[in-house]
Amino acid sequence: MRAFALLATLGVALAGCQTRPVAPPAPPPEQAYPGVTPSTFHMPGGSGCSGEIERFQAVMDNDLATGHTTKGVHARVSAEIATARSTCSAGNEGGAMGQLHATKTKFGYPG
Repeated sequence: MRAFALLATLGVALAGCQTRPVAPPAPPPEQAYPGVTPSTFHMPGGSGCSGEIERFQAVMDNDLATGHTTKGVHARVSAEIATARSTCSAGNEGGAMGQLHATKTKFGYPG
């Protein structure tokens, strides 16, 4: 009988030592909602064709990061943006804006 009481006491004591599963840490905010732009995203400033070009490049980079476009499309659009950037740098504001507008239209972006 004493052995039974001792085993019962040990059983109760050991029951308190059971471990509970630990929940994994929460993912960083930018991974918490796949496909959603993180709160840290900011549009570049600037005016004229250079500002417009940098803002569109930022949109494309964000679309790639959030899975809204593929690497191949991003590369093609970025190449066209680079052409518009060169035109803008050469002082041809109208030509650069026209190239940027054509790229946006071609790939389904507004404006």
